[in-house]
Amino acid sequence: MISFKEMLTEDKAGKNLHLEHLEDEILNFGVDGGRAAINFLRSLRDMLAGGSRSSVNMTVKWDGAPAIFAGIDPEDGKFFIGKKSVFNKTGGKLYKSQAELDNDDLGTGPNSIYNKFSIAFREFSKLGIKGVLQGDLMFIEDMLETETIDGGSYLTWQPNTIVYATPVNSDFGKMIKKAKIGIIWHTTYTGKSLPDMKASFGADISGLKKTSSVWMDDATYKDVSGKATFTEKETESVTAILSQTGKTFNKINGPKLRAFLKLQDSMTGALAVASLKTYNNSKVRAGEKITNPAAHAKGYEKWVFDSIQKQIDKVKSDKAKKKYTDMQKEYVREIKRHTVNLVQVITFQNLLVDAKSQIVNKLNSVKGLTDTFIRTGNGYKVTNPEGYVAIDRVSGDAVKLVDRMEFSFNNFTAVKAWDK
Repeated sequence: MISFKEMLTEDKAGKNLHLEHLEDEILNFGVDGGRAAINFLRSLRDMLAGGSRSSVNMTVKWDGAPAIFAGIDPEDGKFFIGKKSVFNKTGGKLYKSQAELDNDDLGTGPNSIYNKFSIAFREFSKLGIKGVLQGDLMFIEDMLETETIDGGSYLTWQPNTIVYATPVNSDFGKMIKKAKIGIIWHTTYTGKSLPDMKASFGADISGLKKTSSVWMDDATYKDVSGKATFTEKETESVTAILSQTGKTFNKINGPKLRAFLKLQDSMTGALAVASLKTYNNSKVRAGEKITNPAAHAKGYEKWVFDSIQKQIDKVKSDKAKKKYTDMQKEYVREIKRHTVNLVQVITFQNLLVDAKSQIVNKLNSVKGLTDTFIRTGNGYKVTNPEGYVAIDRVSGDAVKLVDRMEFSFNNFTAVKAWDK
């Protein structure tokens, strides 16, 4: 049986690349991730202060569903649409004809995956997509509703948690009303075969054919009003937080952080719930802001103990109970060695969140294409967009900028599209 020390030295290979919250980058990539997070925020500050030296692009996170992949299979030149598994070496779900959609079990009814994908296949094949694009489905025509909100007549659609709305008689509303399907394209894939394709954030849709039956946009953040510019006072405020963030970052012990992240990487399978990221997320889901880093770091010791205790209580045999009991003692002992350094890491994360919040609030101050609401048992409540994605122009790396408290609360309290 593998020993605890051997467990800590195993490398977790083949991590899937996915979009992470900016403040979690230090837990994903250690010191390098922390430094990158600071640089992202500095670049965003420069961008909002009107500086030309900003090295980031900004996109908006639309709350669409499901994800749809569409384009040309480079191996046979045929148009397809597919699900997230489209790039799997075996068993990837992609459709190159209506007959293939008909022969799959994709449900029935107006809002079924079958209906959405059938419309997508028919309409997206008209666009002349050359490579492969990924987008979030915003609506099909059956999802569009006309509703009264605050005395006004709005065209609404709800792909997931957020309800999007636009005045019925606006130019944008008339455009949506004509469309059979709407999508936000946000990622481009290139490669000689689907399994070997590489993703890059962003999508240039300027060369796609226009048709009134498809409403589409890329996710690029557009400040058509010119309002998303920091005042001198706002710039100074963010700069002060970033200065404090940098000072805290310098207090973090790099070698100890690397050792802690090895410990985290060993928490797999049933032990994954014992990770610090899971502990942090439990606070987000509960709507509890982390205000005391020392208490939070100490609380993590108990979280690890309790998480493994749940496994001890689940297993039946004495041998299995002993295995998890020994593991519990080892993990708690190891975590305690890192508590002092974790206080600095958590303080650093909190400061990143403070700076990020000022940036997100400024971005939210600009009127987008649509109004955004959540549907509650008592009617509609105004909400902000899901968030934003910051993309480094040089490396192509990207991070999420999301008000986790607001969006998590909405996820738990809003009436979802499938609950209606």
